[in-house]
Amino acid sequence: MTKQLFLLVVLIGFFSSPLYGASSALSSKRQVVVSDAGCQGPSRHIDSVIRIATADYELILRTETNGRLYQYYIGRRLADDSKSLVDNWSTVSHLRGEAYPGAGDADYFEPAVTITHNDGSFNTVLKVVGTERDIIDDNVTTTAVTLHDESYGTCVKLFYTTYARENVIVARTQISHSEKKPVRLDSYASAMLYFDRASYYLTQFNGDWADEAGMHQQKLEFGKKLIDTKLGSRAALMVSPFFELGFDSPASEDHGDVMVGTLGWTGNFRFTFEVDNHGILRLLPAINPVNSGYMLERDTPFVTPEFIFTLSDEGMGRASRNMHDWARRYSLKDGDGDRMTLLNNWETTYFDFNEQKLGDLIKEAGELGVDMFLLDDGWFGNKYPRSRDNAGLGDWCVTADKLPGGISKLVDMAEESGVKFGLWIEPEMVNPKSELFEKHPDWAIMRPNHEPYYHRSQLVLDMSNPRVQDHVFGIVDGLLAENPGIAYFKWDCNSPITNIYSPWQGTRQGNLYIDHVRGVYNVLNRIRDKYPNLPMMLCSGGGGRCDYEALKYFTEFWCSDNTDPVERLFIQWGFSQLFPAKAMCAHVTSWRGDTSVKFRTDVAMSCKMGFDIRLSSLSQRDRLFCRQAIADYNRIKSTILDGDLYRLVSPYGSDHTAVSYVDKDKKGAVVFAYDIYPRFGDKRRPVQLKGLDTDAEYIVEEISLMPDSRSSLSFDGKIFSGDYLMKNGLDIFTAGRLKSRVIKLKAVER
Repeated sequence: MTKQLFLLVVLIGFFSSPLYGASSALSSKRQVVVSDAGCQGPSRHIDSVIRIATADYELILRTETNGRLYQYYIGRRLADDSKSLVDNWSTVSHLRGEAYPGAGDADYFEPAVTITHNDGSFNTVLKVVGTERDIIDDNVTTTAVTLHDESYGTCVKLFYTTYARENVIVARTQISHSEKKPVRLDSYASAMLYFDRASYYLTQFNGDWADEAGMHQQKLEFGKKLIDTKLGSRAALMVSPFFELGFDSPASEDHGDVMVGTLGWTGNFRFTFEVDNHGILRLLPAINPVNSGYMLERDTPFVTPEFIFTLSDEGMGRASRNMHDWARRYSLKDGDGDRMTLLNNWETTYFDFNEQKLGDLIKEAGELGVDMFLLDDGWFGNKYPRSRDNAGLGDWCVTADKLPGGISKLVDMAEESGVKFGLWIEPEMVNPKSELFEKHPDWAIMRPNHEPYYHRSQLVLDMSNPRVQDHVFGIVDGLLAENPGIAYFKWDCNSPITNIYSPWQGTRQGNLYIDHVRGVYNVLNRIRDKYPNLPMMLCSGGGGRCDYEALKYFTEFWCSDNTDPVERLFIQWGFSQLFPAKAMCAHVTSWRGDTSVKFRTDVAMSCKMGFDIRLSSLSQRDRLFCRQAIADYNRIKSTILDGDLYRLVSPYGSDHTAVSYVDKDKKGAVVFAYDIYPRFGDKRRPVQLKGLDTDAEYIVEEISLMPDSRSSLSFDGKIFSGDYLMKNGLDIFTAGRLKSRVIKLKAVER
């Protein structure tokens, strides 16, 4: 097949992908159809004042007499008096920034878009030529504003989708042009927002492998602050694609004006925070443009990732609950469905296993009472068996001497033990020591003129190449066709992009980073279309992938390879700012073996729980506890996965930490309390609960207890009003080191 034909194939794939085409960037649960008429054609309706409103907050844009679009307001929703806004706004507003400024004009700060035109100019001046509004249902509305640069034929459409009840706004931008030759997109933000407040406090989330989502706060002063990544595939390894902003004071849990924002993009991203000479903060969320000058063909739409944000005047707790509700209802795959508990073999066997060992573990999974057994890395490769991480990756055939019965034998074993069977794959990667690389070295991203650098002895497959996309889809499709009993995939991605060069892209290397991510989405779309009910875990050596675009295809993600329960308290606290417990995998392992199995289990139980431990190595009492813990978890799972999260005591700056989940109807709740390292004479106060029904009465029960033990809490089994529990609280902390309690509250029927 000719390369020209392949180019046609890849373009067709891009147009049908979630980031190519004006009406398809939202998941199937929330399809939004907005007219894709270009900037040319008959004149259309133009709203002078454009109100993009949720139930409690709004963004207001206005078309000025010069034809340009400006932001006039963002904050608490105003009274519905549009005439007053039209007549008086220009005389009272202090905040007036161009909503999507192009480069080279009178704005001296960071532009939203920079385009190198056919004549070499990078100037772009955009004027409003049309506005549209599409009411999807009583909760979801999409507003589109079309901008045009008549000198160059550049067309920019700004899309804002509001989720009224969740108080979430999703913004994205579509760029196209009518110049004769391709233009180069040098920067291309998903949106631009302005804030005019006394001060700004940024919380970013960064760390490293096994140290993900650490929270770090700073005050923003004049100038520019960037949060970005250039890792390509495992993009969020060192910094997560989300942030918090506190206005006038640092963001706190229950008080103050805050914003939380995230970019739905599984590749390089950049958040720009720029405080100008008037103290106005400009925010630009975007794909990182470094080494990504994108060559865009005539009449071909380029759609940016979604920028998802919410506002709150009740602190970060309210903002998080907004995001959690939105994610479960509109973004996370099977967001309203259940999640499976599991037993994974990795921490028990690593690469050293055979059919008998796995059979024993599968039996343990059945005895434990989990829903599924998950086989991790090391099951594939024959010429280059996968006995270490330096070989075999890319050769997705079962290692014959390890597993003579193949995957089907393991599926049968799982069925006999009453559990489902899941499988680990890493289909986007390849070891140079593999049959795949020997046959198709040009399928890997690898520079031609220098010595290659291997991260973890592997390379990244070039997902911008449609042949590679077909190959990766074929891995999943082939495994499921051969073994229809596979009920789950753990999809890993352990290497950032190194040796940056794509044989497929040729002279258009600036397109690689973007087309690579779009290629991943193309494959995931094909999998979702053919296997819509297949649950999958998004893994990337831990939290190296944790964005809401990827999570349209995955039911959950692996927060970190670090399963030390103390460290996990911090990691899970950080990720909970954006993600519901339903999306966050947490496993009980042997990390920090000086802690009790109960403490490790109680930490994992506060998210989507699993086990990665050899039960036969535990004492009889601990094994009995683990079985009972699964039963207890199943009793409270719906509250944890679908309830409202309240962070009660932060592990940052404290020797204790606590969180709770409250049912939507407030008839039940679960509280998790952890003593970390209390000091001698530690001053402990009752913990005030949140989110309960003031007038209801709740019976309190401690669960997740060791066999043959009773609760040490003096209030166990007693009844308290919601008002008392929220105003006075409960003594749930102790002076013990590494102790934990799980407390169930149930409203008493009247």
